[in-house]
Amino acid sequence: MIVVDFNQVATRRAEIEAGFRPTSIGRFVTERCAALGEAVALDVFDRGERATYAQVEQMTNRIGNALKGLGIRRGDRVAVMLSNRLVYPLTWLALAKIGAVHVPVNTRYTPREIAYVTGDSGATALIIEQAFIQTFRAIETRPAGLSDERVLVVDGAFDELVAAASDETCLDPAIGSDDLMNIQYTSGTTGFPKGCMLTHEYWLILGYAAQAWDVRPVGRLLTAQPFFYMDPQWHVIKAMGLGATLYMAPQLSATRFISWIKRYRLEWCQFPELMTRQPPEPDDGDTALVQVATFGWSPETARAFKARFRVRAREGFGMTEIGMGAWMPPEADELYDSASVGLAAPFREVTIRDPEGQEVPTGQEGELWVRGRGIFKGYWNKPEANADAFRGDWFRTGDIFRADDRGLLWLTGRIKDMIRRSSENIAAREVEAVIRELDVVEDCAAVAVPDTRRGEEVKIYIQLKPGATLSVGEILDHARARLAAFKVPRYIAFVDGFPRTVSNKIEKRNLIAGIADLRSGAYDAEAGSWE
Repeated sequence: MIVVDFNQVATRRAEIEAGFRPTSIGRFVTERCAALGEAVALDVFDRGERATYAQVEQMTNRIGNALKGLGIRRGDRVAVMLSNRLVYPLTWLALAKIGAVHVPVNTRYTPREIAYVTGDSGATALIIEQAFIQTFRAIETRPAGLSDERVLVVDGAFDELVAAASDETCLDPAIGSDDLMNIQYTSGTTGFPKGCMLTHEYWLILGYAAQAWDVRPVGRLLTAQPFFYMDPQWHVIKAMGLGATLYMAPQLSATRFISWIKRYRLEWCQFPELMTRQPPEPDDGDTALVQVATFGWSPETARAFKARFRVRAREGFGMTEIGMGAWMPPEADELYDSASVGLAAPFREVTIRDPEGQEVPTGQEGELWVRGRGIFKGYWNKPEANADAFRGDWFRTGDIFRADDRGLLWLTGRIKDMIRRSSENIAAREVEAVIRELDVVEDCAAVAVPDTRRGEEVKIYIQLKPGATLSVGEILDHARARLAAFKVPRYIAFVDGFPRTVSNKIEKRNLIAGIADLRSGAYDAEAGSWE
């Protein structure tokens, strides 16, 4: 029987919260750089770019002073459209120093999407890589704030401005922890994304809590997601808090990810589940990994990972709006394969509510609500979305959870990712988890198919591992043995791959976009034939 001292967990949580010191990101950076000097802060290894902490302080001052020279001040929104390169984290930290607001722009955006994000945020400047300038120029109606002199091209005019700027401190001492740092646009289920208003305190609390998430401090961390996504940004804060080196990869790569860990003797990373499906190598158990952060792994994946790499995966639950909402603390390491995401994270309170907003009894499912210090300030320019998302200071996550009498939390589904078949609610996540148990399945996605008789039917898209075969009979036999009859997929389709977000989550919206009849090309288990 696994025994966890939950009193010890509560005591350490209280110590973590008491030890946090409110400040601004700019002041935090200046203090850490002064303390760490010539230690390497950032290593963008594929580009051969490195910076010591002393150089980070100098270069962020130059960037900040260059932007101030253009008239950019506290509260001004600055859009940034860059690939993973040294100038991106430096620019983010420079914006923090002068109090400007970072508006990250996905480098895969079309002209229409760029126009929306820069226009909706009211950006008055754009820092953009030369490789993306033609896409920007294809915008039919450019947002009013982005005049030619405010479009700063990296590997061009931006570099010249920075080179000519002073490296004297650009830090605005008036900036506080509650100042706005990011308008971080999140992918929505419908329509354009919404901009999450994230403060300096949001990022500092997230990075600070992430340090305490680990079993011991580490010195070499990896970030591999694009920097316009939220994770690399808190990875920077975590690494600087530790006095560590953050290694930045060009982008997520299933075939190269594990080799980076081995080559650079990395001790910590977020380990995407997709990367665990790469073929094992004889030296997988000889890495320098001390711990990895994971989100939503199955018990089987966690156990296989530990056996292969000799490292426990540390589960958690987070989202852009709340940062880290739940974590599996080091004291509960033996629960690594329980599928629980742990307890409420430091600085966070959680409650599970029914559709009427009432707390559900222990063990029953409901929507997770979260509140706490430093969560987002709401959606930019979206009063209706804010009214729907908040109940007082509680944020409605839209995720379905259950909790036990110790406070341990299990994610069981998502309200907007539910399939309603003949008045029964079916979590797509549950169906997917069962199908992924088949060894030859690389990945899968369950979606709803409109049905005149039952309201909705379940369809499963399946991607097989290279060279593998799997019959619909084998799939149905497996599902029927593990799922209630109403949850078994009626429709089955095979795909070569899935559209994915920058964090490697399957984009179901794009998977089914433009398909007039989702039954077409699928096997119908009820009819016993292919449509």
